[in-house]
Amino acid sequence: MTERRLTKDEIRDAVWTRLERERLALFPGARGRIPNFRGAAAAADLLAESPEWRRARALKCNPDAPQRPVRYRALREGKIVFMAVPRLRERQCFVLLDPTRLSPQALRDASSIAGAFRHGRPVHPRDMPRIGLVVAGSVGVNRRGERIGKGGGYSDLEWALGREFGFLDAKTPVATTIHSVQVLDLPLPVLAHDLTVNLIVTPDEEIRVEPPLPKPARVDPALVSDEMLTAVPILGEVLRGDPNQARR
Repeated sequence: MTERRLTKDEIRDAVWTRLERERLALFPGARGRIPNFRGAAAAADLLAESPEWRRARALKCNPDAPQRPVRYRALREGKIVFMAVPRLRERQCFVLLDPTRLSPQALRDASSIAGAFRHGRPVHPRDMPRIGLVVAGSVGVNRRGERIGKGGGYSDLEWALGREFGFLDAKTPVATTIHSVQVLDLPLPVLAHDLTVNLIVTPDEEIRVEPPLPKPARVDPALVSDEMLTAVPILGEVLRGDPNQARR
């Protein structure tokens, strides 16, 4: 008899429950989000020792709380940071944080979600430079590089937009910082449009994924509903096929 595989929602619930039970979740909590975890700053420091980090002059990082130490570390080191507007709700759906235009006192504030909007400026995807490293938040990953987020699909969509507009390519590395209990010893039910990772960093360990799993090469029109077109206006530009807007 074939054992039933867990669904994404069941896996998320199990991870959130364990983080809560073992008191590993920090403000604003674990459930329903990319969970903030004890040791997030240590994981950011370990990520900063990787060659992928050292090579990257510009990186794209998710806006969630556990990756704030990553954003702060990058700004302190003089890296340009791009953060997605939550839910990609604006046509200029990324925020540019340039540390050369910020005072040293402003860097920590700029690494927060609210501070990024105070200190950064909105950018259209067609104006994004080549990104050297993508940092994605995760609820769970495994050592094959399969990843589950909180369920909104925005990390997957941001990657697909990067391919469409040309600021990412198939070899752009994707890293995630995560607690060790979120590294799961089971296959994850990922689909072709799901973002996979190349580098998993916990507070105590760096896990390199070899060989890397494929990543989406484009926005899949079959997955875009009318509601998504309304909620994420940049998708209209991509799917209308304007060569001046996408696929540069």
